[in-house]
Amino acid sequence: MSDDKNAAKNLVTTLKDGQKGFGEAADKLTSSNRPEWAATMSRFATQRGQFAQEIVDMGHAYGDDVDESGSVAAAAHRGWLALKDAVSGDDPDGVLDAAVQGEDHSVQAYEEALKEDLSDGFRTVVQRQHAEVVAARDEVRGLKVAS
Repeated sequence: MSDDKNAAKNLVTTLKDGQKGFGEAADKLTSSNRPEWAATMSRFATQRGQFAQEIVDMGHAYGDDVDESGSVAAAAHRGWLALKDAVSGDDPDGVLDAAVQGEDHSVQAYEEALKEDLSDGFRTVVQRQHAEVVAARDEVRGLKVAS
């Protein structure tokens, strides 16, 4: 299996987790005293879905199926699991803390992928997405500081 395929599978799993986590956070925050945070979470949920689709489409172009997010192995590697507990409570700050934790995991997943021997085209996509994921994490952290 190529480094591209392995990295792509890991990133797609991470991105789908982030999409779901941000979506759940947005749902929870909509009815909280922080509905303005919900718009940010929703925007990042959409972004993560688009990033995952971009990587899946690249894989398909090369004949690889990199979307195995439903597998048992993928389920064991969830960086956003803490959000499930936070979303079940009523504390917007807890939801935000869990989102930051999930984003720390996402940034780490991209940094691990960038250590691999990736093809030039895929490396370019991973570097661009990594920069946007870091910016998203910093924006989410900034919400906490501004509150």
